[in-house]
Formats: sequence, C-alpha cells, structure tokens
Amino acid sequence: MKQVVQNYKSGELALLDVPVPGCKPGGVLVRSAYSLISTGTELMKVSEAGMSMVGKARSRPDQVAKVVQSVATNGLPATYRKVMGKLDSYTPLGYSLCGVVEQVGAGIDEVKVGDLVACAGNEHALHAELNWVPKNLYARLPDGLEPRHAAFGTVGSIALQGVRRGEPQLGEVALVIGLGLIGQLVVQLLAASGVRVVGADPDPVRCELAERLGAAACGDPASAAVETAVAELTGGLGVDQVYLAAGGGSNQPVELAARLSRDRGRVVDIGKCRLDLPWNAYYEKELDVRFSRSYGPGRYDPEYELEGRDYPIGYVRWTERRNLACFLDLLARGSVDVEPLVSHIADFDDAVETYQRLKDGDLKAVAVLFRYPGHPGRAVETGTPAVAVPAVRRGGKASTPARLANASVRLAFVGAGNYATSMLLPHLERRDGVELSTVVTTTALSAANAKRKFGFAEATTDLDAVLGDPSIDAVFVVTRHSSHAELTMRALRAGKAVFVEKPLALTEDELAGVLAAVEESGNDRLQVGFNRRFAPLLQEAGKRFGSRTGPASLRYLVNAGPLDHGSWYLQQGTEGSRFAGEGGHFIDTASWLLGADPVSVYAVATSGNEDLQVVLRYPDGSTATIAYVTTGAPGFPKETLDLIADGKVLRLDDFVRATVYDGRRGRWVSSRLPKARDKGQNAELAAFIKAVRTGGPMPVPLQSLAATTAATLAVRAGLAGGAPVALARAL
Repeated sequence: MKQVVQNYKSGELALLDVPVPGCKPGGVLVRSAYSLISTGTELMKVSEAGMSMVGKARSRPDQVAKVVQSVATNGLPATYRKVMGKLDSYTPLGYSLCGVVEQVGAGIDEVKVGDLVACAGNEHALHAELNWVPKNLYARLPDGLEPRHAAFGTVGSIALQGVRRGEPQLGEVALVIGLGLIGQLVVQLLAASGVRVVGADPDPVRCELAERLGAAACGDPASAAVETAVAELTGGLGVDQVYLAAGGGSNQPVELAARLSRDRGRVVDIGKCRLDLPWNAYYEKELDVRFSRSYGPGRYDPEYELEGRDYPIGYVRWTERRNLACFLDLLARGSVDVEPLVSHIADFDDAVETYQRLKDGDLKAVAVLFRYPGHPGRAVETGTPAVAVPAVRRGGKASTPARLANASVRLAFVGAGNYATSMLLPHLERRDGVELSTVVTTTALSAANAKRKFGFAEATTDLDAVLGDPSIDAVFVVTRHSSHAELTMRALRAGKAVFVEKPLALTEDELAGVLAAVEESGNDRLQVGFNRRFAPLLQEAGKRFGSRTGPASLRYLVNAGPLDHGSWYLQQGTEGSRFAGEGGHFIDTASWLLGADPVSVYAVATSGNEDLQVVLRYPDGSTATIAYVTTGAPGFPKETLDLIADGKVLRLDDFVRATVYDGRRGRWVSSRLPKARDKGQNAELAAFIKAVRTGGPMPVPLQSLAATTAATLAVRAGLAGGAPVALARAL
C-alpha cells in the first residue's frame, strides 16, 4: 500500500510503498476514502523539516533539552546515533480521515466490515491507504453524511473541545482570533450555541468566509474594525470569551485578547501561538486562561486510546470519541457546514505535489482533502457499506533456499522500534556473514524505515510467513514487553534460534510457558538481551579483580530517572512495572560477577513502588543490593557498581571508567576513557551470531536466563509480602 511520509532530517516528502498494517485486537483496519490535510499543524511540520539543524533545534527547545540529558546519561556517540536515527527516518503525516472498515479485530462488535467510520489520531488516521485504528479513535458515520465531510472529524473535535472549554452561554459574545481551519469551525460551533461571534484575521478572504458561516463581524486585528465590532456588540464591556486559534511567533493575539475581554472573561488557547501574557492586563481583569487539549479527555492516555478503556459518562461526559461522534452528528444535521471550507480535493497519487504547492504558496487553501482510489466522486459517497473493497495483500513465504553451512546467517526482526534501530541493527548491518532477511512490524511505516535504513530484503506485517520460512535462521523479538513471551514461544516452536530483548516474561505463567515451549520443541536456542555482562570494560575489570575465595558484597545503584509523560513504560497494567522490564539487566550482571544464581529475593519500595531496594542472596553467602531509583539528580551517572571481596574492590562508573583496588597488587584503573559507553550489545550480538552459525552453546545458559527472570518477577511478590522470597530452581 502507499503512505505519505517525510524525512525530518532532509525534508524529503514521499509517497512510499509500505506493508499493510496488521489488524490487532481492540481495533479495526480501515481503507481510506478521504483524509484531510491540516493546513496549520501539518504544514508547520513540513516547514520545520526544511530548516537547518540549527533551525530545527531552535524550533524544538524541549527536544534539545532531552538530547542534552541523553548525552549526560548515555554518552555522545550513542546519543548521536539515536538522534540521527530518529531524524533520518520517515515519519507519517495526517490525523483525520474517513474510510471503510475492511477488517474487524477481536473484541470489536459495534462496527462491521463495510461500515463507514471517521478516524482520529496522528498515529492511526494517517495519509495512507490502510490504517489500523483502536476503538476509541473512530466513530461510525450517521446515515446520509458524506465521507469527504466526515474526514473533518478530528479537526472538528479539536474545535469542539475548545468551545467546551470556553463554556459559552446563550447571548454571550465571543472573539475568535485566527480564522484558519480550526477558527472557522469554532465560529460555526459558537454560532450554533447562540453566541454572537467576532472574528480577527489579517486575511480578508478568511474574514469574509467566517461572516458567511455565522460570524457577526470580522476584520484585521491591526485595524480598528475588530475593536469597533466588539464595542458595538457588548456596549463597550468586552467579550465574554476569546478563542486563540492562531499560530506563529507573534504575541499580538494574547495582547488583543486582554484588551477586548470583559472583566473576568475567559481566554481559551486552542492553537499553538506565543503566550507571553502581559501580566498587568491579565491581572487587572482577572482573566481566566484555559488550555484546550486536542480532541478532548482521553487524549494522550494510552489506556484510553490504545487499550480501549472508556471513561464513565457520569464522570466524563465528553471524551475524545464522544466529541468525534458529536461533531459527526452536527455535520449530519446541518448545524455545521464544512463544504465551504474545502479549497481543493487532490488525488492521493498527487500527495507530494499537493504538499509542495501548499508549502510554496501556490495553493491557497483553508482545507485540502486527499481522495483515495475507489472513491472518485459522489456516486460512491452514500454512507452505506456498499463499497467495493479490494482484498488486503499479505506477503507469502519466501522462496529462498535453505541456508548452507558456510552461508550467511539469515535474521528476521520482529519489531523495529528505537532500541532495535539504535542499539542492535547498527551493529548487525555491518557484520560479515549476517543477512538481514525480513523485518516484521504491526505498523507499516516502521518496517519500511528499517528496510530502507538497514537493508532488509523484505518488510511485512505477516509474522506467520516469517516463522514458516525455513531459510530464516534466527528471530529477534524486539517488541513491547507484553508480547515477548508469546512471540518467543512461537519462534521456538517454529525451530528458530531466538534473541529476545529483556524481559523474557512478565509473569510466572509466561516464564513457565517459555520453558514448556523449549521442552515440547526440543529447541533451547534462546538468548535474552542481558548485554551488560558482555561490556568490554566490565569484562576487563572482572579479569583484573580475579577469583575470590570468600563471600562477596555487591552494590549496584541505578539512577533511572523519571519517565516522560506518555511513555509506554507507564502502562503497567499491560507492560508490567518498570523494574519488571529493566531489572533483569542488573540482576544478570550481579549474578555473572558472583558466578551463581540467586536463592532468595527481598525487596522494599518507596515513592509508589518506583524507587526500590532489592537484596539478592547467593548460595555461598554473597549478597547483591540493587538500588533502583527514579528521584535522583539527572546529572549523576546512571549506573555505578561496587564489588567487594577478599580485600579487593571493583568499582564501575557508568561504563566509562573502571577501577580495581587490591591490597597486594595496588590499584588498576582503566587505561583510557572509552570513546562511548559500551554496554556490551556488540559483543553479545557477536556471541549470539557465532552460536547460531556454529551450532555451539548459546552465550548465556538457559538456566541462568530463567533464574534471572524468576528473580526479577520475585521482586513483585517480595513487595507484596514484605518478606524474603525463596527461589526454587527454575529448570
């Protein structure tokens, strides 16, 4: 299928061939009929992509701050690879469309194949021929509503949520600053609510359009026309509400809002404009400044948007899905008219040219629609399910012959997220004797990006075809945590060697299932991404420390720091706790240094179970204490480790410096600072590839992988019980 994409590094726009997205449970696969270009938000992204690197940095200071923190935590080379990997990737465009349900996922019963739906979301309602959309981000079209009008559903919901935040009352007067697409819709919604509207925009064409759509008067904010209209409509008292629907770097909108508001008026920010509030003006009138967050309650909440958990209507009357359905109903009843806003309808095949014309100013438009193949005119826009739907094409099994003993190791990747593309694939693409065969993702664009950047032969969303391909030697599972165990079991049963990123499992039942799959299939070719034991600096320090005769004490401080809002790590209901996902790294490192698997786990927590102290006991009496904290200073190193035994101390400082203190031989310090924090990924991958090629043992014994996973899972039981948890032998 085809999808509109942009490379943020080069600014290139392309209509790319990408795999068809899979139809996951909890959502539907939708074939697009019309999608809407947001001439504000999307063109801003397109313009930013055309800037120099300095210009990009100036436009996104929030991202620059994250980069600076990443340099402090992970080092300059790793951060550079991560940032360049993100910049030099195709990113999607679009967030508002209407289409036909082509496939229904498990758990969906309110729509059926053939239904017309309006879809929302900058990850799900993209300019693409097919999109997978979760249940809370689509709404069925009312009878008689034309698909090209329903494609306005998302931007209509944004305008509707902004109006709700203003709490308009019958007979009030409102000022709408900025009469672009959102502003025009706000004008109509306010007029439908019994509010008299004054509009402000420097474009006389937009002012005239707003007056035709219900505004009492409109004018250039730099002229006296707007102030005169407000004075006449309010008797000189000022407007009850101001809606900031403008963009750009000027502070004029917020200053105008203060000047024309009444005492204790309401100012609602919908657009992305400069907000340097003049303190005296806002203070003296005690203005109520409010923000409107996108489509409404539920936005940016992964449990609502991705998991389909609705908010009770008695507590949250208008969620983003209810706003979407409400706006569609207003369209169907004629309370809002979007037809006058349609400046241009372009065939989807002409998408790149259309964006370029908008960017260059050749095409002046309030709203532009893409029309997709199979929807050429009104004859097929009837709101009924009688639409010809082409079959979804899936990739078949590859015809490549089975690998010979001296041929390259052929790899498949399931998942192509940030860790895979920044920490694993850069090492594998340059390795002799490795062939990147197939990348499998549920979203089409991530697979296409990985294929382009790393040279995969194929990109697909069909996992079964990959597992059934006898020419593929090993499968990398680099997906979200909740799917690791299931995908690992499937790959093992298919006879593949498996490299799965941590964690191996999130529950005891999942761990038992993986071990049962090993037993049933006779395939124990498994490696978990516990890479730190392979770090060259730690390996060298371990050799310098040497053997020991007595018990050891180990202290491992992990200054993990807080997560960004919206991180999927916060989805503990499905993805497990943060320690369940990451803790195996540190337990495995401790167990490797101590040369044994733990026999008991004791855990205590502060700060809502995010800051943990985990004490591990080992058969010879050794102990390891892991302090996993999220409340430390961001400038402090992320990982520091001390190993003490037999009059010796090993000190590791964040994989950039190691020191061994020995009372007999003096002190050894790593001879030079490494060029980067090498946490062992390259060496681990080399060991795994060698094991697959030669048939030799896996880099880490299966018993150790299982024991580390069991110990990680035991932390949860220890927190609940408040007592040490004994660990039975996992195998």
